[in-house]
Amino acid sequence: MVFLSLLKRGLFGVHSSQPLITSSVRCCCVQSGIGRDSMRRKYLISSNFEQKASFHIHSPLVESEVFTERVGRRVLLKLDNVQPSGSFKIRGIGNTCKKAFESGKTKLVSSSGGNAGNAVAYAGKKLGMDVTVIVPSSTSKDVINKISRHGAHVEVHGSVWDEADEYARKLAEDPQAAYVHPFGQETTWEGHSSLVEEIKQDVKGKKPGLICVSVGGGGLLLGVFEGLDRAGWSDVPVLAVETIGADSLHQSMVKGSLVTLDDITSIAKTLGAKTVATKLFEECSKRPVFSVAVSDASCLKALKFFADTHRMLVEPSCAASFTPLLDQPILSAGLDVASLQGDIVVIVCGGMGVDLNAIEEWEKKVM
Repeated sequence: MVFLSLLKRGLFGVHSSQPLITSSVRCCCVQSGIGRDSMRRKYLISSNFEQKASFHIHSPLVESEVFTERVGRRVLLKLDNVQPSGSFKIRGIGNTCKKAFESGKTKLVSSSGGNAGNAVAYAGKKLGMDVTVIVPSSTSKDVINKISRHGAHVEVHGSVWDEADEYARKLAEDPQAAYVHPFGQETTWEGHSSLVEEIKQDVKGKKPGLICVSVGGGGLLLGVFEGLDRAGWSDVPVLAVETIGADSLHQSMVKGSLVTLDDITSIAKTLGAKTVATKLFEECSKRPVFSVAVSDASCLKALKFFADTHRMLVEPSCAASFTPLLDQPILSAGLDVASLQGDIVVIVCGGMGVDLNAIEEWEKKVM
């Protein structure tokens, strides 16, 4: 896990785990009689460092020789699995949390199946804000513990994310609290759009032929759309991938109207939104988007293939994005690889809810 060790050493420029408020600032607060919170806020907002810095890193974009050989076209991997919080979520969630802080809020409340909550906890810790994350009962103890390590209060409510989210919204009625949706806020989409900006920088403006991305509630894909528009790449085709049993977008596009799933039955629980964002469905009808749903078995096979060939572990929700490049239901989505006009870019979105034990459990469920 080379990238993870590099992150721990700070070789990618990741901020340290130390609080942003130094001891000298705390002393100043005490000696002058100024309230700690007000001084902290004044310090952070006026600080050039805080205004310029982001909670995410510019993640690597690397060519995958293995996938390139398989597909017959150059494949680039955008490795957002090396982000400080473990996934792409810190891009958009970090932006939303920062804006909440700047507006005067002191608390953050979010609902999550794991990765969004971890991003909120990470950003809240950096900002010195109180964080409450509501997770469904399907969330593993390991994921809950990882979120808690950032100092967040984690509460289990409901069996699926939708139920956890309803409860989180009630808690966020506190006037000092900001509600942080895991995928449905414009500030979050804006933050996720930075991913495409980085891709454009790294390929020196050369337009890709296809972008492959996993879809859950839709926040990442909406951010990709915004980034494509800013880059002047609105015509770039997008392959939106879900797993069967968490395929609310795919079913919606087939039906021609929003579909709400009865339940999330896929092992890719972090793709588990029973209904995608309304704006996502609307945008997909206007753009060159090809939707495909892959099986849990195919996704798990791709996950293990990726670990063997690229030496990185990712969640099934992340592995979904490159599963079509192995089993090639890409053709059933109406795409002809030979006709693509550029490289294929796969967004490896990451996810902290994976280890060897988790993979063994997923294998048992799939078999």
